[in-house]
Order: sequence, then C-alpha cells, then structure tokens
Amino acid sequence: MLKHYSLLLITLFYCFSTQAQQPKKPTASELYEAIEKLNFLGSVLYVAAHPDDENTRLISYMANDVKARTAYLSVTRGDGGQNLVGPELRELLGVIRTQELLAARRIDGGEQRFTRANDFGYSKHPDETLAIWDKNEVLGDVVWAIRTFKPDVIINRFDHRSPGSTHGHHTSSAMLSVEAFDLAGKKSAYPDQLQYTSTWQPKRQFFNTSWWFYGSQENFDKADKTNLFSLEVGSYFPSLGLSNSEIAALSRSSHSSQGFGNTGSRGDETEYIELINGALPKDKSNIFEGIDTTWNRVKGGKAIGDLLKHVQDNYEFRNPSASIPKLMEAYKLIQKLEDQHWKTIKLQDIKDVIATCAGLYLEITANSNTATPNSKVNLRLEAINRSPQNIILNSVELSDATSIQKNIELNQNDSQRFDAIYNVSSKETYSTPYWLNEKGTLGMYKVTDQNLIGLPETPHKTTGTFNLTIDGEAISYTKQIIYKTNDPVKGEVYKPFEIVSEVSAKIAEKVIIFETDKPKDIPVIIKAGRDTVEGFVQIAHPKNWNVYPEKQKINIANKGEEQVVVFTIIPPKNQSEGLITPMVHIGEAIYTKELVEINYDHIPLQTVLLPSESKVVRLDIKKKGENIGYIEGAGDVVPESLRQIGYNVAILKPEDITTENLNRFDAVVVGIRAYNTVDALKFKQKQLMDYVQEGGNLIVQYNTSRGLVMGELAPYPLELSRDRVADENAEVRILAPNHELMNYPNKITQQDFEGWTQERGLYFPDKWSSEFTPMLSMNDKDETPKEGSLLVAKYGKGNYIYTGLSFFREFPEGVSGAYRLFANMLSIGKETIKTDKKLND
Repeated sequence: MLKHYSLLLITLFYCFSTQAQQPKKPTASELYEAIEKLNFLGSVLYVAAHPDDENTRLISYMANDVKARTAYLSVTRGDGGQNLVGPELRELLGVIRTQELLAARRIDGGEQRFTRANDFGYSKHPDETLAIWDKNEVLGDVVWAIRTFKPDVIINRFDHRSPGSTHGHHTSSAMLSVEAFDLAGKKSAYPDQLQYTSTWQPKRQFFNTSWWFYGSQENFDKADKTNLFSLEVGSYFPSLGLSNSEIAALSRSSHSSQGFGNTGSRGDETEYIELINGALPKDKSNIFEGIDTTWNRVKGGKAIGDLLKHVQDNYEFRNPSASIPKLMEAYKLIQKLEDQHWKTIKLQDIKDVIATCAGLYLEITANSNTATPNSKVNLRLEAINRSPQNIILNSVELSDATSIQKNIELNQNDSQRFDAIYNVSSKETYSTPYWLNEKGTLGMYKVTDQNLIGLPETPHKTTGTFNLTIDGEAISYTKQIIYKTNDPVKGEVYKPFEIVSEVSAKIAEKVIIFETDKPKDIPVIIKAGRDTVEGFVQIAHPKNWNVYPEKQKINIANKGEEQVVVFTIIPPKNQSEGLITPMVHIGEAIYTKELVEINYDHIPLQTVLLPSESKVVRLDIKKKGENIGYIEGAGDVVPESLRQIGYNVAILKPEDITTENLNRFDAVVVGIRAYNTVDALKFKQKQLMDYVQEGGNLIVQYNTSRGLVMGELAPYPLELSRDRVADENAEVRILAPNHELMNYPNKITQQDFEGWTQERGLYFPDKWSSEFTPMLSMNDKDETPKEGSLLVAKYGKGNYIYTGLSFFREFPEGVSGAYRLFANMLSIGKETIKTDKKLND
C-alpha cells in the first residue's frame, strides 16, 4: 500500500508541475472552473502513438466541458520525426517533443503519459513495429498506465482492425490499448506491477473515428453512422472567452517542431467515437453513462460532495477567499478517505484551489540555475497571502533535510522573504531525462525503476515544503527550487534548477570526416560546473588512429566558463571508422559526458547529459567543385556535413537567390522540405531554373506533397507521393550503372548502401516525365519496387536532381556511402567539362 501511495504522489506531482515555467496565476473565472472540476470523479485516457497524434479537441472537451480527469498516453516521444525548429534529431528531438506535449496539456487541461517505446522511424506494419518495440514490454507499459491512471473510459485514436493500412506505430498503439483493456484488470498479468499499484478494469473503450479513416470528408458524410456516438465539442466557455476548438488549436500549435501551428475555429463541431469494448451506453452523447462520477462513488464522499456543491453554488467571483472555510472542511474529510486513488488526486486538486482562493504565492529561487553534487546554493524564499484569510507559516522543510522554523502569520498582502542555504548531497543524481540514463535498443528505452515508467519528466528532487496552518488545519505545499532572472527584453524568465556534473566535455562535430590521411586539429570544449576545476584531458580513440598530444592540462577558475584544448587526430591510411571520447580527469574521477542544452522560447530550458563521443571516418572519397550554395528548409545538418568533406558552403537566404549570386556556385542544394516551409521560394524558382539552364547543378532534397508553396518544383513534370522505404537495410538496385552519377568521381556500389540508419528515404516521386532518369530501385518487404528515390534530368547546360534519400539522417551518423553518393551528385557535369576542356586543348 505504501509503495502504491508514493507512486500516486510522484505521478500527481508531475501532472501539476510546470518544470520552471512561469507560475500559472489563475483568474477568478478559471478558479471557478477548477472548483467545478473538484466535483467530477471520472477519468478518460486517450491513446495514440506519437506527439501530435492526439485529438486536442476531444481532450479539451473532456477536460474543460465534461470536467473529467483526462490524460493522453503517447506510446512514443516522437524521436523519429523531423525537426522544423532546429538541428536536434532522435533522442534530443524526443526531449523537445515531450516538452511540446506538456505545453499542449497545460493549454487543453489534460495530463501526459508515455511508455518506453522508442520512435524508430516510419513502419509499414504493426508486426514490424511490435517486434522492434518488444511487444510484451510495451504492452506492460500500457497496462501500467491504465492501472496507475485508472480511467473509466479509454479512447483510441487509431483503428486496431486495419493493420498495414497506415503507419505501423499508429495501428500498434490501438492494438496494445485493446489488449491492455482486459489485462489491466487481471492479477495474473504483469504481477510485479502490483507491489506498486492495483488492478483496474475500465468500463468501456472507444475508437475515435473521423473522415480520415474513410478516405475523404465526402465518403464520411455518406457513411452509416448508426453504431457511432456523436459528441458536440464546439462548446464556448464564457469564463475563458474561448471556444473548445480555439483551445484545441492553441494546444495543437504547441507542436512547433512539427510545424503544426493551427488556427482556431468557432461554432458547432462534432466528434465521432465507436464502442469497441465494454457496456453500451443508452445515451450516445454521454460516455460516462452508468458510471457514478459524483462523490458518491467513494465511501465517505457524500459529505464532501455536499460541501463542494455549496462552495460552487455560493462562489464569489470578487471574493474567492470566502470559499476557504468550506474548502478546508472538505479538505479535512478528503484526508480521511479510504480510497487512496481519489484521495491523492482530490487532495492535490483542493489544495491548489485553496491556494488560489487565498492568492497564496509560494516560491523558492536559487541564485544560479545549476549546482554540482557536494555544493552549497543560496536560496531566496517568498511567501505571501493576498487574502483576509488567517494563514500561519509554521516552517519550510527543504529536501536536503534543512528545517527552517518560522511560526509567523502571513498577513494580507504582506510578503515574507527570507534566505536559506541548500546543501547538495555528494550523492545527488544529475538532472537529465531519466529514459536516456542507460543505453536502450532501437525500439525501447531502458528504464528499470518501475515508478519512473510513463512519467513525462525526471522527478526533481530539489524541493521545499511550506508547512502552513489555514483555518486551524495543517496544510503543506511542496515547491520545486527554481531559478529566476530578469531579461531586458522578455522580463521575468524562469529556468529549472538543475544538478550538473563538475565538468563536461564536448567535441562540437559529432561526425568528423577525413577525406585523406591528412591529420586534423579537433577542438575539445571543457565546461566547468563549479569554481576551480583543475585536471587533464585525454582522448580515447580506435587502435589504428593516433592522437597528439596524449593529454592536456585544464585549469578553469569560474563556474560556467569554458576552456578549449586542441588535439591532433591522425587517421590511418586506409578507410576506417570508430569513436573518439574526451576523458576529463579531476582528482580520482573521470568524466566522459557532454552537457547538451536545448533552449527554445516555446519550451523550458532542457539540460541533457549524454555520452560525449564523435564518430571519426577515414573516407575513401573524391569530389569535384568547391563552392556550394545551400538553401535552408527544415532543420538539418547537411551544410555542416558538406563542410566536413572539404566544400565551402554558403547559406542562401531567399533574397540571396539572384542570377549573379548563383553563378558563383558549383552546385546549389535545396534543404529538406524547403518548398514546404520557405514561402519566398515561389518567387525565386525562375532564377533557380535559369541557373540550371545555364550550366548549374541543382539538388532538391525531399518535400511532402501536402503544403507545397508552389506547384512546379522541377523543370519537367514530376509528382510527389507518399512512397517511402522504411527499412534501412532494404536492397538497393542500381538502375543506371553506366550513368555519370554512379561513377564519377566515386564508383557507387552496393557497399555504399550498407550501414544506413532509420530508413532509405521518404516521399519519393511516383510519376515523372521521360526527361528524368531514375538511378535506383528499392522497396520494403512485399511491396512493389520504388524507383523515385533519386532522379536526374539534363536541363539546358546543367543538371536537375531530385532525391528523397534520407541524407539528413545518414550524414549525422557518418554513413560513408551517403557521403560518396552525395559527392557524385554535387560533381555531376564536371566530368563533361573536363572532357570538353581536353578536346578544346
């Protein structure tokens, strides 16, 4: 029972935590909404595969209209997607998308849960998905989510009955949810979980269908909806000044990295759900029919419900503190409940309501946003009661076991500020996403602590608890220690207070390409997490590589400062690859981690500790030409990768795309999804085509067919599709073995397609004119060949290349063949120029 209770506390703490976002300060109207929600005891769990799969209209409707406790279970963190706001991919993108989901839930009123499944990229069938994920483990995580959240109703975003018709992750999320529906209630299923929680049987389960599953809105309008439930979700909330659809649009717009900015709508909106498990409600507009969602569902709850109904009916918008006496009565009764689940949830809810009614503001700020183990941190504490309610601050208990006795009355609007020192334990763990602490597999993160599984973030252990007396009753509020500063432009800025290592080391380039056996000087950046860091640095390296010097001293005086030391990396004569790792020696300790900071305005600052390593590749590569123009699209590291193999790369803004400017380049590369994201390109297409016609080489990387800023991407007809090859090991067949692109200056063979990562490519054209020559053929298992991954067309004196191959994924992984092939693409036409020159001579 104790373990179960502590799990609920941890879970609730993170549902209500904002991880150093600016504290929410609810209005009197929002407070009234929270009081209404106190009187509803029902839960809904929405289940899908990725961030941005969730139906924010339905989540917002359940949370704000129905007043149900609502959560979104995203089976993955979206690690395998693309990133429109920066260069982060894979695990770091998963960190960003986790925070975007939390931002969305803060807007639509839901909570957020996950499993340990890793988004390994596009999958065409659930059989593949579940094999890579380890079905038994992920299924256990879904069972765990149901047992801990205890939903009355589960709603699946996707149809479990249509394997192979959509993304394998999508169908798998529904299949897992359906199977877990019954397993969660059986003691024989995942019995080890029951030392922390109890079994739970949801009452019913739905599939949230829509026109998308019917192919078009027209087909959906014609479909028989006899077996569907319709929910009117277009509600308008006068207290918020927003419609449900407007809230949903704001929530969806939180997915900035995916470009999901959304415009709100007003008026009637209908959502359709289909019952797939459980008892059929008679009222098809009430999914909770037959489920007691009042306080009567828990023993001893009736008196609480009566009190809270009185609070709701007599609420004074101009004087919310008038509700405190009755709320405190209800608080005392809730503490006596036997039902630990609802007791824990409603205690936190009512405490938040009481604090808001009192205008109670409690905060603990550190004088720095980071500290190291075995250090001291100066704190400033603030407590203010902005109501006439009698409140006494008895003490503050810090998580380092420091007890600050106060015993002072918090008089109305009289701010109490005082200082303290926090002692960080020598055994304090570092602040980093818990699911990245250990190396997992392609499909699963490794998390061994059962209580952590499913949490959106790592629990912050640096806290302080304010022990108060309100209306003669003891009540406590736990607050995270945070960092707050003033920015001249942004004003008040909050950051998380993080525990970091004494020192971290970083090699800026994650892949270092050696196109010859010439040594390269590699800077290593050492950052101090505390004052006075002295020691030395070595580089661990593959046996057939050499590093000079063997070690270098470091001496950093101040916390936060960096020292750069340069090592010479000497590659072998022949093709080779391996990893190099900086090893920082401080006393008896050795540090090999890099501190990554993810800092975007739309999410809180994230600090991530990852193994500090870079891939070194001695590459057998030839190239022609030197100067490359790069038109950026969505975030990728292709320009940096091309610099690695010796090209001079200039970033071209739309205003730089002029005939005179383009003529300086041996080739121009258009970044991924540029024709989806750079609106100004539609005004620059003529200049780009003129550049090709006059002898230039233009390479266009993949775009999606939906949302193009213009119709014609190429000088000849070419139609994009959703064709892709998701298996990174799929056989690649060379269709034009004698073509210049496959032979000059590097001979491309099957070996060049070995070691690719995540996928071969995506959004290939499926129709093109005869002027194009397809270079490659590939396909996933049991599918027809796809020949649109790499198309070349002669146009005037130059060459136009369209490719859906995932170079943006292969370059950061140091895939040799991807570099060799791209060098040929950049060099196309140069062999002809060389031959023509000889003839002229």
